[in-house]
Amino acid sequence: MDQQPQIPIEPPRLTDEAASQLLEFLYDILTAFENHYGHQLRRYQEADELPQYDLFASDDEENPPF
Repeated sequence: MDQQPQIPIEPPRLTDEAASQLLEFLYDILTAFENHYGHQLRRYQEADELPQYDLFASDDEENPPF
């Protein structure tokens, strides 16, 4: 069975230090992206969530379900 590469391009060979620096750079870019677009991302995710219903809510206060 052929295993598909996890990165669709051939990544360059990096030293350990260069890989660490590149990772830090990518995290910095991601953080800046989230800081800039965070409100839009949260709004999109909240709009896609299904409503949560209180399964233990009772309209009959005199006869609780317990």
